[in-house]
Amino acid sequence: MDHSEQPHLMDAPLYVEQAGEVALFEHAFRQRLPVLIKGPTGCGKTRFVEHMAARLGRPLITVSCHDDLSAADLVGRHLIDAQGTVWADGPLARAVRSGAICYLDEVVEARKDTTVVLHPLADDRRVLPIERTGEQLAAPPGFMLVVSYNPGYQNLLKSLKPSTRQRFIALSFGYPAPELERRIVAAEAGVDPVVAARLVQLAQALRRLTDHDLEETASTRLLVMAARLVASGLPLRAACRAAIVDALTDDLETAAALDDVVQAVLGNAA
Repeated sequence: MDHSEQPHLMDAPLYVEQAGEVALFEHAFRQRLPVLIKGPTGCGKTRFVEHMAARLGRPLITVSCHDDLSAADLVGRHLIDAQGTVWADGPLARAVRSGAICYLDEVVEARKDTTVVLHPLADDRRVLPIERTGEQLAAPPGFMLVVSYNPGYQNLLKSLKPSTRQRFIALSFGYPAPELERRIVAAEAGVDPVVAARLVQLAQALRRLTDHDLEETASTRLLVMAARLVASGLPLRAACRAAIVDALTDDLETAAALDDVVQAVLGNAA
């Protein structure tokens, strides 16, 4: 996602602060420090970055990292067109040139050699070397590097090297406290506070499960999706089945166990 126009706070996506992360991010921006955000899927990491970009009045370029993401995908490459060979900036180079916030979502999913190109941008040098053109792009004051990942997926093959981690200040995210989460769900989906409260109560119960092989648990994002289905007229139980239970697992036994929790928490709610 590349926002070419300057965003404004009035247009900022809804974000409910939890523990001083807004001020910390602003301090990091002023001091030209890169930020690492870690937390489970669906807890609001991306929404937070979008909110802060609008709050700071900076354009935002987001890259969703994956196994095949190469350094050239980030920095750029030579392309051939009707006029011959031309250089095309990648999203990281575009962010540096324009003084944007560059957000690399789930950075540990990228290839190991890819994160190395971040090092000179993430320390005091704040430069992006482009070997294929010989350029040394100096980052302007408005540029900021932000990366995120989910520690729950970490293993020996997918983790940040200490040499990379120690270039960033870190923000640890979790799911919001119940009161805040109720506010988020109600505001995002436009549902009655009672519905939001019941969904958050269900999420709390599901997050306490420890005897099922779930890669993820009920995130705030899933609660909002369920609430939106309810807002459109779908019964609460059906919304929870579609947006939460079936989204979390394909295993029939696990789904049945999750359904039992839904029944216990919601009863026969319409």
